[in-house]
Amino acid sequence: MQLLVTLFGSSRFRLLLFFMAALLLVSQFSMPPWLAVLPLSASVQSLLTASAIAALLTLNIVIVGRCTFRKQLLIYWSELLLLVLAFFYSFDLSLPFIVERLPLLLLTGVYYTLLVSGLSIIFASMIALVGALARLSNSGLAYAVATFYVSFFRGTPLLLQVYLIYLGLPQLGIVLDAIPSGVLALSLSYGAYMTEIFRSGIQAVPASQTEAASALGLKPWMTLQKIILPQAFRIIIPPIGNNFISMLKDSSLVSAMGVMELMYLARTLGRSEFKHFEMLITAALIYWAISFVFELVQARLEERYGRHDQRS
Repeated sequence: MQLLVTLFGSSRFRLLLFFMAALLLVSQFSMPPWLAVLPLSASVQSLLTASAIAALLTLNIVIVGRCTFRKQLLIYWSELLLLVLAFFYSFDLSLPFIVERLPLLLLTGVYYTLLVSGLSIIFASMIALVGALARLSNSGLAYAVATFYVSFFRGTPLLLQVYLIYLGLPQLGIVLDAIPSGVLALSLSYGAYMTEIFRSGIQAVPASQTEAASALGLKPWMTLQKIILPQAFRIIIPPIGNNFISMLKDSSLVSAMGVMELMYLARTLGRSEFKHFEMLITAALIYWAISFVFELVQARLEERYGRHDQRS
């Protein structure tokens, strides 16, 4: 065991492992055509190609490893992004087709995606707060309703919930349009997950805070509003951000009801001229860009509340 620890602690040994892994990975790809002119057998050409690429990758690790952490992060992100774009480019995509339809994806698809997701996260937060308070209450009815709601919506697929609301409610005489149905489905589904987030955040506030507020003569609702929730929000904001980013992608499920969000438009436009990959890859990059922006916002919020905790 001590030998393994010593070996893995050696930078040379880690580079050797990386080279062997890269060699094994690259050897699975086909040989470039320009090597066919060399008077070598196919197996030797393939081995030489794999060895050269693995050596370049290892050299890249060594050179970049001498940079500062921020520069390493920027360089590796750039390299990985170029690899992803090269992978997409290998599909022989029609760039004029993408450019022609990109404005519609951005102006209409992104608008409806953000509209549905934004409204859903607001209503889901309200539902989660009520559900968390019910889970923490001494009322048997409130506790039973809250736990049943959380169990049902966490235990069934979101797509099934979308269909139950959009197609099931009309059976009861309640007819909702596609967008309200989608918002309701996402709100109820994510509200169930966020109920547990709110509950754990509220329970993380020390009980002495409530006792001190009671000693000062504050009413329970004032204690919740002025004392408990402000401290709980510092704990629950990061997971709420994660849920919102997940909701951005899950909003694509409302396309089953005909909402002209990003995924619906991508499928429709791609189907019109049998260029599915062009639109699906474009939609994937747009989803990624939106998620990346909100990841930055979430990181800023976490940093801000983290500084607040350090001052405290």
